[in-house]
Amino acid sequence: MSKVCQLTGKRPIKGNNVSHSNRKTKRRFMPNLQTKRFFVPETGEWVTIKVSMAALRNIDKLGIYQYLMELERKGYDTGVVLNQGC
Repeated sequence: MSKVCQLTGKRPIKGNNVSHSNRKTKRRFMPNLQTKRFFVPETGEWVTIKVSMAALRNIDKLGIYQYLMELERKGYDTGVVLNQGC
């Protein structure tokens, strides 16, 4: 299962665990991803998306349809298909 946010593109990053003696060992910082179902009232569809909590806060602020349209306008490929003709 991919650990990438479909909307923001957040993915795991690499870093170090640093001990008290200043030894460094590799580790990964995972994004906080949640699989959520959203109802899009403009199209009458349910959409399942794997989103980061940062994207979820933006969805709460703007609404799912508006946020997806904004990402599409900026040129991001979200992988979510919405029928705009209905």
